[in-house]
Amino acid sequence: MTVLPESVTYAIVGAGIHGLSTAWHLAMELEARGKGSGIDIVVLDKTAPGAGASGIACGCVRNFYMTEPLHAILRHSIDVWTYDPVRFGFQQVGYVSCGEANQISDYERMHRSQNNVGYDSDMYEGKDAKKFLKGIWPDFNTDQIDVVLHEKMSGYAGTRQVVAGLAQKCADHGVRVLSGVEVIGYDMAGGRIKKLQTNLGDVACDVAVLCYGAWIGKHWDMLGLPQQLDCSYADGGTTKKDMWTYWRLLEGEVYIDEPYRTADKKDPPVLHVELMNTPVIEDGTGRELDDHLYVYWKNGAERMEKPGVQGGTIPIKIGPQATLDPYGWENDAYQAEPGFADYLTSAMAQLMPRFKGSRKLFKERRNGGIGAFTPDNVPIFDWVLPNAYMIADSNHGFKMTGAGKLVAKQLVGDNRVAELEPFAMDRFAKGRTFGSSNSHCPWV
Repeated sequence: MTVLPESVTYAIVGAGIHGLSTAWHLAMELEARGKGSGIDIVVLDKTAPGAGASGIACGCVRNFYMTEPLHAILRHSIDVWTYDPVRFGFQQVGYVSCGEANQISDYERMHRSQNNVGYDSDMYEGKDAKKFLKGIWPDFNTDQIDVVLHEKMSGYAGTRQVVAGLAQKCADHGVRVLSGVEVIGYDMAGGRIKKLQTNLGDVACDVAVLCYGAWIGKHWDMLGLPQQLDCSYADGGTTKKDMWTYWRLLEGEVYIDEPYRTADKKDPPVLHVELMNTPVIEDGTGRELDDHLYVYWKNGAERMEKPGVQGGTIPIKIGPQATLDPYGWENDAYQAEPGFADYLTSAMAQLMPRFKGSRKLFKERRNGGIGAFTPDNVPIFDWVLPNAYMIADSNHGFKMTGAGKLVAKQLVGDNRVAELEPFAMDRFAKGRTFGSSNSHCPWV
């Protein structure tokens, strides 16, 4: 039987990657500064740790973002992933991104920014790019590849393993993680959250940390916060946008007959390819499936009964409203269409002949994760009420274990955490709204 505390200093709501990482790091910060310990923290989740997107993510850990301030967040995240790579299931195999000539300037900027924050990466162009790829995957069709970025510090992890690992870190530091506790309302006084109203009773708290993932919009409404924002840009323009836009994720698994290995028989880097001017041709028929190629994949870590790879493509936009319960894979309305499997396996076959004929090996299962994206598709880390801190990751979450490390510093009293400042709410009003990127995908 779950027993709620009557009051607690820090109540963290949501036991996904962000909630668990924040709780663990907050406990360590309190201990290090002599301000308390994990006993001052409780994590509440209406289901269980990792029950939302954190538990079904593809598991990629990468820093391939055109939004440069994100690079520092991911540098801290690597420190977290490598703190206990065995418990977190982190495979530091690297991450390789490939593009066409129209993306070279973007890659140059990302390469420069990553290395400036200590996130080691190499960049290759033209013949050097093709040679680099062939050295890892000899059967790689490099005809349309003009630029490559190799992130040496990146990799992938098993989703259930890292959730369990973070939950154990919380327990090691005395943090209580309580499942089956749903926040259904807020007792407010003077513009502050006085108590969290839950299905099991009220919990008074000094500070609430909101890590709701896809459910953030629902609680944003409960708190009476605006449905739309005026977003101002550096060029002086202003656009009104929905506060939350929901996207349906497209990720899945493909079994393989031969182990997926590099030329020297090692686990390959995570691979990401966006060819903005190259159509995807259906394997076996020659039919054009789409006018551009966007795909990523890696060796399967979980949800595979035999050897295979996990990958995905661009999510599908739903809009400002979505049905969140039942969530994602349990909801018939949000299952991936058969065309997703056609696209994924054809793109893989187009890039590497070893995957030809793999459509029949696609694992048919329920998937359908949902993400809540911010007005500019970039995370928000900020106080939204005097005692309520919001982590809204815009579905960038799984890889960003370092966000909790930085947020913990802010929660214990650091007025300025430089890496978080670009992601404050006031960016929308002050002309620092992030602009569109040179990609078909909202994640970059």
